[in-house]
Amino acid sequence: MRRAVVLLMLLLCISLLSSSVQSQRFPSRSDFRRPKNSLKDSNLRGEFTFARLRYDSYGWEGWTTDYPKADQQFIYGLRSWVRSRLEISDEPTAVSVDEKEIFQHPFIYIVEPGHMVLSEKDAANLREYLLRGGFLMLDDFWGSWEYENVREQLHKVFPEHQIRELPLDHPIFHCYFDIDEVLQVPQFFNYLRGRTHERDGYVPHYMAITDENNRVMVFIARNTDNGDAWEWIDDPRYPLKYGLGAYRLGMNCIVYAMTH
Repeated sequence: MRRAVVLLMLLLCISLLSSSVQSQRFPSRSDFRRPKNSLKDSNLRGEFTFARLRYDSYGWEGWTTDYPKADQQFIYGLRSWVRSRLEISDEPTAVSVDEKEIFQHPFIYIVEPGHMVLSEKDAANLREYLLRGGFLMLDDFWGSWEYENVREQLHKVFPEHQIRELPLDHPIFHCYFDIDEVLQVPQFFNYLRGRTHERDGYVPHYMAITDENNRVMVFIARNTDNGDAWEWIDDPRYPLKYGLGAYRLGMNCIVYAMTH
């Protein structure tokens, strides 16, 4: 019996080590190139569904940026490269800020928040969602004007909390991958033009709003565009370092959201 137990523990350790090595290996672009119909045929609903927020914005539907390819390809990359034990739903979803459906998702992604406009009701709903344990990731906004709008909209949600810089020793940067750099991930076509920034957003920041227990409720990726990297990582013109950095950050935010 003792030998059987020891053998079982040894096999379990080998399995976990193998999974860890696979997730940390350097990938090829095929790990992120989603086959046609790969998500349409199986219709799996897992323990985690990637959700992005639908919101009102100034003059255009900013929430639709990179949608749905970035979300679908991000799911495929988490499965085929990261190979975590997380059961991820085949199809991503988009949830409205004024619907109770948001409470079904521990993690919600917001793209282009530099143009987001929240009503009093929207802000109240997001406040309740976050205080119940929800998590928002804000991404793809650039420069001082868009940051000021993000600050104003989040002040409607949490007038008592300030946005602050997150140091790289924070647990969110080490809960799955070890992230030791604040990476400016460029929009794909800007990179082809030879630059990584937009407007006056020269310096990237990882910022957050935390609760009284120092739990990150809102993660803010400022002056960087992780969603574009999720979408374009399979293009050989786009350096893998940006794509891999964006996938690592996204996975860490998901793991942090689901464990806090």
